Amino acid sequence: MALYRDRGVVLRTYRLGEADRIVVIFTQGHGKVRAVAKGVRKTKSRFGSRLEPTSHVDLQLYEGRELDVVTQAESIDHHPEVRSDLTRLTKATAVLEAVDHVSQDREPDTNLYRMLVGALRALERADSPLLVPAFYWKLLAAEGVAPMVETCARCGATTDLVAFDLVEGGVLCRSCRSGSPISAAALALLRRVLLGELNAALAEPAGPATRELDALATTALEAHVERRLKANALHLDR
Repeated sequence: MALYRDRGVVLRTYRLGEADRIVVIFTQGHGKVRAVAKGVRKTKSRFGSRLEPTSHVDLQLYEGRELDVVTQAESIDHHPEVRSDLTRLTKATAVLEAVDHVSQDREPDTNLYRMLVGALRALERADSPLLVPAFYWKLLAAEGVAPMVETCARCGATTDLVAFDLVEGGVLCRSCRSGSPISAAALALLRRVLLGELNAALAEPAGPATRELDALATTALEAHVERRLKANALHLDR
């Protein structure tokens, strides 16, 4: 077995036997890794709480045939504000689940890694109502399926854009409209997220436009991964 070091964010965990736990980690250099943390559920575990979802950790692992083995784990970011606030934790869980569904085992994606680390740090600083939908839209863009937001996806019109249709690939004008209605305010926010004004969009207070964009983002990402996002259902309920 080869020994290696990497950094990563814990996406989820589940029990293995009486004292161990399988940890799913999205790493910087090795993509999504599934590893065993031995004895982690014991009171005196050397890992402590460093291998919990949202943790950003510096790791040493042995590469195994099916599961790697964690031998060291040092905390980089523990995100105390996220863990102590149920609303933020719910949003963080939605982000982690999205990455888990989009990423592939052992396929590195440094851009996605940076996005994930950045999203958790942003959530640690402030509880933005647009953090989850903005992450979803940026994730879809990184996957190569960013929607058209400046012109009608069917006819190319630049004015009177009133609808959003996933099948058509973006916004539609009044003459071509199908799919879901989209307000001018929500479209303006979507453009800010996708066209280089992300920080300004994250500062937007909660309101009808942010809720509208959140619902559209969820629908779009669920269509892309072809499954319902469990954590996001909790996020939308809050």
